[in-house]
Amino acid sequence: MQLDRIDARLLDLVQRNNRLTSEELGAKVGLSASGVQRRLKRLRSQGVIEGDVSIVSPKAIGRSVSLLVLISFERDRTDIVDRFKQTIRKMPEVMSGFYVTGQTDFVLLVTANDMEEYEQFTRCLVQENPDIKRFESMVVLDRVKAGFTVPMTSIACW
Repeated sequence: MQLDRIDARLLDLVQRNNRLTSEELGAKVGLSASGVQRRLKRLRSQGVIEGDVSIVSPKAIGRSVSLLVLISFERDRTDIVDRFKQTIRKMPEVMSGFYVTGQTDFVLLVTANDMEEYEQFTRCLVQENPDIKRFESMVVLDRVKAGFTVPMTSIACW
């Protein structure tokens, strides 16, 4: 799908703050409120905007442990990968999951209240799955940057 300059600017604004009103967005991009609403509706219907969410701080609700989990399978088979994808989609502790290339097959971002809860999670995920060859956990010491914004302009060297 081709995006014009106004689409790109709207996307940049709403992914940073989706609580801006149509009037506020219109003032920033040079459109009427109804023009903004039409464009946002089109961007949602075409799958450019996948969802509108509020980002909750895990620590604020008592989920003080975050981990990156690396999973490698015994065999590289489509049915194993598909079954694992379905499994992690159903697990609320998995905040993000990525099927990747390299020595690891999946990278998961997992949250837990404490290490005991994480141990229960690993038992459900790993010990019950005979296809997993290797499992590695890395405890997150500090969340340096977290977000979902996609750059709408060319990438510059920082």
